[in-house]
Amino acid sequence: MAKLLLIEDDAATAEEILADLRGRGHEVAWAATGPEGADATRSGTWNAIVLDRMLPGLDGLTLLRDLRAAGDRTPALVLSALGDVDERIRGLRAGGDDYLGKPFVLGELAARIEALLRRPTDSRETVLRVGTLELDLIAGTGRRGVRDLDLLPRELKLLEYLMRRPGQVVTRAMMFEEVWNYRFAPKSNLIDVHVGRLRKKLEVDGEPILIHNVRGEGFTLTPDV
Repeated sequence: MAKLLLIEDDAATAEEILADLRGRGHEVAWAATGPEGADATRSGTWNAIVLDRMLPGLDGLTLLRDLRAAGDRTPALVLSALGDVDERIRGLRAGGDDYLGKPFVLGELAARIEALLRRPTDSRETVLRVGTLELDLIAGTGRRGVRDLDLLPRELKLLEYLMRRPGQVVTRAMMFEEVWNYRFAPKSNLIDVHVGRLRKKLEVDGEPILIHNVRGEGFTLTPDV
């Protein structure tokens, strides 16, 4: 049984979801507005959050961005009648782990939640390891093999973001939102400058490249072993 938070302003939809998920053995709380949902995320510990894209008082994507900026990594499934590709991308980049367009079948919603619950959570990890790369988030230190890394705070945060997504392509827009907390991607080479500085510290004396450019998309961090 999982402890779930549903943030949905349509009462009829909420009642159907609550009945179905509770019938499957889950403990589910309901918030009907964005501010109520935000309060619930702060006052409780949840295994997963299901939230509507468009909520009164506080937009669902803004709520998600605020959660991620505060370090809350609870798996989140976004529900929305806006189901086109661009909207799905916005939902995922805002911090959603999955996106389901309305109308939907309750069985599919339950299956998607179960898939989220099976994913390993990284929210409590304070020491990250990717290949020979190690990052201690409490001490604020990094190492590659036996070599210490002299990382500035922004470089450490950028490296943490990449290490939590090894092998995944991370776009510049995602970095601006998650590392710099920008709601838009400014027209500058800020990301490339910081990645370049980080690479100089990670890759010295002919060491294998860790951070790779993905042309037209962004960057990816790959293990060296």
